[in-house]
Amino acid sequence: MANIKELSKLPERLGPGHRLCSGCGASIVARQVLLGAGNSALVAGCATGCFEVATTIYPYTAWKVPFIHNAFENAAATMSGVETAYRSLKKQGKIKKDIKFVTFGGDGGTYDIGLQSLSGALERGHNFVYVCYDNGAYMNTGIQRSGATPTGASTTTAPAGKVSSGKPQLRKDLTAIVAAHRIPYVAQCSISNWNDLVTKSQKAFDAKGPAFLNVMALCHRGWRFPQENGVAIAKTAVDTCFWPLYEIENGKKYKINYTPKEKKPITEWLKLQGRFKHLFKPGNEEILKSIQQDVDDEWEYLLKRSAL
Repeated sequence: MANIKELSKLPERLGPGHRLCSGCGASIVARQVLLGAGNSALVAGCATGCFEVATTIYPYTAWKVPFIHNAFENAAATMSGVETAYRSLKKQGKIKKDIKFVTFGGDGGTYDIGLQSLSGALERGHNFVYVCYDNGAYMNTGIQRSGATPTGASTTTAPAGKVSSGKPQLRKDLTAIVAAHRIPYVAQCSISNWNDLVTKSQKAFDAKGPAFLNVMALCHRGWRFPQENGVAIAKTAVDTCFWPLYEIENGKKYKINYTPKEKKPITEWLKLQGRFKHLFKPGNEEILKSIQQDVDDEWEYLLKRSAL
């Protein structure tokens, strides 16, 4: 369990001066995850996306560790090569110290474009941490829907209007897909529960093999909410069980890390975001009912898996 006094003494690996939006969830994700590495030597990578673009504007960088920029689709493949080179050089005695590796990708670069790169790296067993900062769309290229976009959300490629009520498909369950690779450690986290996220990051960095963190990273521009409300909305996602906090070891051992005292209805989360505003107009009652049913079914499934 992370101690906030101890964490305050750790170095900041992502410095000020980046150009992310005020209230951006991605930078909060990165700062909390990087605390999990403690004082270890660290190499970071990042797929193309908001986070990479806004933290590495030439000739400046907000990164205080060695950093590698990748294309949208190959963050996991690139870090696989770096980690392999490290193991070779260490075996040859050319590197003495222990180094940890982490790479970040948005949901577009992870759920969709980079999935085969990620799957290959996990299957090969590279010793690194992959962090998906999930903001539910391709935000920096125009708020297009992604495999992570929730049902009913209005995006520029799934717009709500006279002929559509937003994205019709279910959100892809990437956490389960990654767990099916039976890697040592997989966890779903939220910026609203910082202690849980930092603790899981510590576990991920300590894992002997690949580790994956799927972290909700809100985008106020795409989700349409006041920028100061991000952490509170993330907390509501957890309390409605839309974004349950749990971890999976070796693809089989499920553990729920947080159970709400009173599970809130999904409408409490949806009504806080402009991208779901149309769902509260007459005629969309069945869509809201379907979304609630899907959340309930997934929560019941997790409860059963964690009880095994």
